[in-house]
Amino acid sequence: MEMRVDMIISPNGTGKSSIACAIALGLNWPPSILGRASELNSFVKIGATDGYIEIELKGKIGKKNLVVRRNLSSTSKGSTYHLNGQAATGREVTNKMNELNIQVGNLCSFLPQDKVSEFAHMSSQQLLRETQRAAGDPHLTSWHDTLISAGKEMAQLAEVLNSEKQQIKTLGDRNAMLERDVQRFNERKELERQIALVELILPFMEYIEAKRHYTDAKTKQRALHKAVQALQAKNKPMHDFKKSLESRLKRVNDQRDGKKESAKRRFRAMKTKWDESEKLETQAEEISNKLSNLKKEEKSRAKRVQELEKGVQMLQADLAKPLEVEDIAAIDEDIRRLNQSQNDTRKRQFDLKEQQKRLVEDESRTRAEINEGECTLKQLDDVSHRKLQRLAQNDPDCAAIIHWLRANKHRFRMEIIEPAMISLTVPNKDYVNAVEACFNITQLKARTFVAQCDDDYRLLNQLVSDTVEALGKKVRITTWFRPVEGNIAPPPMTLDEAHSLGFDGYAIDFVECPQAMRAFLQRECQLHRTAIALQTNRVDTARTMEAISRAGGGNYIVSNTMNMVTRSQYGRRPPQNLTRDVRPARILVGPVVDPAARQKIESMIAQSRDKLTVHAEEARRLGDIERQVSREQKEYKDAFDALKARKLAVLAAKKHMDTLENKLRIQQSRLEELRRVKLTDSERAGLKKNLLTVTRQRSDIAQQYAGLVRVAIKDQVEATKFGLEYLQECSRKRELEALLEERDAEYQAALAEFHTTNTVYVRAKERSKELLDISKAKLDEVDDELQRTFQAMEESGTAHERSADQLKDELETLREKLELLATDPGVIEQYERRKEEIKSLSRKLEERERHAAKLEKSIKVARVRQLATCFTRPRHVHRTLGIGCAGELQLTPHDDYEKWAITILVKFRDTEQLQQLRAHRQSGGERSLTTILYLMSMTECARAPFSLVDEINQGMDQRAERAVHNELVKTTCKADSGQYFLITPKLLPDLKYDRLMKVLCVNNGKWLPEDNSLGNMMSMIRDYVAKRGSSGAAFM
Repeated sequence: MEMRVDMIISPNGTGKSSIACAIALGLNWPPSILGRASELNSFVKIGATDGYIEIELKGKIGKKNLVVRRNLSSTSKGSTYHLNGQAATGREVTNKMNELNIQVGNLCSFLPQDKVSEFAHMSSQQLLRETQRAAGDPHLTSWHDTLISAGKEMAQLAEVLNSEKQQIKTLGDRNAMLERDVQRFNERKELERQIALVELILPFMEYIEAKRHYTDAKTKQRALHKAVQALQAKNKPMHDFKKSLESRLKRVNDQRDGKKESAKRRFRAMKTKWDESEKLETQAEEISNKLSNLKKEEKSRAKRVQELEKGVQMLQADLAKPLEVEDIAAIDEDIRRLNQSQNDTRKRQFDLKEQQKRLVEDESRTRAEINEGECTLKQLDDVSHRKLQRLAQNDPDCAAIIHWLRANKHRFRMEIIEPAMISLTVPNKDYVNAVEACFNITQLKARTFVAQCDDDYRLLNQLVSDTVEALGKKVRITTWFRPVEGNIAPPPMTLDEAHSLGFDGYAIDFVECPQAMRAFLQRECQLHRTAIALQTNRVDTARTMEAISRAGGGNYIVSNTMNMVTRSQYGRRPPQNLTRDVRPARILVGPVVDPAARQKIESMIAQSRDKLTVHAEEARRLGDIERQVSREQKEYKDAFDALKARKLAVLAAKKHMDTLENKLRIQQSRLEELRRVKLTDSERAGLKKNLLTVTRQRSDIAQQYAGLVRVAIKDQVEATKFGLEYLQECSRKRELEALLEERDAEYQAALAEFHTTNTVYVRAKERSKELLDISKAKLDEVDDELQRTFQAMEESGTAHERSADQLKDELETLREKLELLATDPGVIEQYERRKEEIKSLSRKLEERERHAAKLEKSIKVARVRQLATCFTRPRHVHRTLGIGCAGELQLTPHDDYEKWAITILVKFRDTEQLQQLRAHRQSGGERSLTTILYLMSMTECARAPFSLVDEINQGMDQRAERAVHNELVKTTCKADSGQYFLITPKLLPDLKYDRLMKVLCVNNGKWLPEDNSLGNMMSMIRDYVAKRGSSGAAFM
């Protein structure tokens, strides 16, 4: 007999839900739809290396059944498939499931145990989508998809159409505003064409007129050239005579210049002789002066000899006086004895300085010992320092890194936070045990340094872990950095709610640390989620577990007990609590100070202070000795200075006598030199002889000078004669030039006129050529149309009707008109571009409007079908359960077809109003009841070949469970119903059954007897049926 309902029953833990898992996995659905393990190999039986799932599916009418086998392995996340014994791929299996319309992934047709609660969590839109897939017309989903996609496209298209229509209107309005400017632009273009034509004709007319002027100038230039040549031939004989005169004038002038030059040479020679005579005259005067000065020098020398003799006598008298000074040897002896007596004083002074130096060193050493002891006492009182010392004993590398960081803060952008055991303190020691319990030992003792920016995080790892730059070796440490904007899980309850439950606060509230360390404590240690209460009787445990489990789990501490709240992974996932004792804190409390060590340090400080007192007494004694030595030193200095002054006086007297002796020798030497000088008669005779020689030389020079004067006079006379002849020839030349000037006046006038005419001719020739080039260039520049117009005017002769001046006047008039028609050069470009753009947009708009009409038609057809199909479905669940509950389905259309939804309205008491089914409004049993009733309501129109519900009755009371079971049997045990799997761990007695039901009891577990004859399920069932005499159900 073909069964409609397969009821699978057995206690929890026997593996009945494994059947649901096998169906889902065997038909190639992922493990995620089951809500259990996420990996495929987790479903292989523990202890086995592999396994398989084999499912036989009823084929369509006229086709054989389909056998699907999936092989699993505990060591691999992959699997293999077989279809009817042939190897296949996962895609082929999926295609077969789609052909058979099997919907294991739809909660409306396949509801595993761990997904029961998710049915109420589905949104109204998601519920509609899943309902359409599970029941009703098979085209509902495609119609809805058509509405969604076409609706979105239609909305976008409508927006685009409105935008393009507005754009076309805007462009049209803008072009309408430009039409007047366009008309003015066209008028301006016509004026520009006329100006271009006149500008083209003008250079041609100017060239024609310039050519005419050039022809006239050329004729006149040729006539004047002939006249000039005739006049030049007529005056040529007189010009030739003028040239002969000019030749004779040049010859006479050269002769006159030669005589003048000869006279100049004579005059220069005369000047030379004159200069020589003057020089000899000067020598004669000097010799005469020397003869007269000889007598004066003899008198002066005699006077100097007398002065030196007197000075020598005075020096000899001074030297003859006896020198009365002390014996310098005696003074030196006194100085030696004084220095010898001072040696003892110097030795005493040296010994004194050594004693004072040792005393200062001992005093400094003693004070350093006192400072070191006081510093050590302060460090004993410094908890942070004691923590660092303890860390150095247990982890020297970590302590070395802390010391290095404190000395190298400048290398980082922001401060690197030291590990929690150093940088974190608990001011209130009552909470230190609870706070330390929130950490694991790794978080407290590991080298976890907190960086405040990514650059510092990378730099610290590079300097310490990747290189030896920091410590001279590579050290493995733990560094931490997270961006500030990262998500931090909120506390399980507000602080006010925690206080109301009896908690003192969260662990994060009882610690002091840098802000960056707080972020680490929140993210990694969850101190902001761990509530603490020191008094046990104040905490409401039940409410606390409910609040913390509602947030997904967490920890809380009451007195000396740590509570760890989690949710079960099975069934209804009730909250669970695991406890452990809170140990006394060891890391966050500072090490205890050894009293003996403190007493030893204090004793050392007292001894050092006693030493300072002794040092002070010794310093006073050495001070008295130093003052006595200073007095002796002063007496020695005074005596030494007196002896030194006496010795200097003796040396000064001796030096004065040496100076007098040296001066005497010098004056005696000078006196001897003057006495040796005597004037002789030979010197006077030599001077007279020189004077006679100079006089004779002057006489010879006078005779030579007279001869030069006579020759110069002769040359001057001849030069005068040539000058007179030159003047006569010049007079004749002037008379000839006057005559030529009269005859050349006519020639020069004709020549000047010729030059003027020739200049006009040359300029006219250049101008005509220039204008011809301009005309040709202008003709090449204009467009073809303008060239054709110009050629037509040339052929008709209209181009030559106006002169160049008339053309210039016309051109000026046209340009003035053009200036009055000032327009934007880009107007016509904008106008034409917008015109083309309007045409293009209009074509696109027509295409889009046609497309929009098609979309609107398809939306209308799909909407009519969707609404007709959906609203013909029953909107009310049967009220025949007899348990006082009711429900209603509402289809909620929306302009956005993606927001179409099914709303489930339920009530479970006659006095209540219908309310929407939500995940947190109804109880678990009410949600389960609503879920199964909704699934039952779709049974008659279900399209899936089978459905499955696992432990849907777990949260129901007996009254609802019985009514639901009986209604389920009544609904599903019909000839036109699909196969239904109902999995439950328990059943109530006296339930209704049907012949189309099959009850499968899973007889599995570790307590089964080894003897197969005992506890045979089939035997027990047969006995039971025989006793009851009932055949209402079939059992296997």
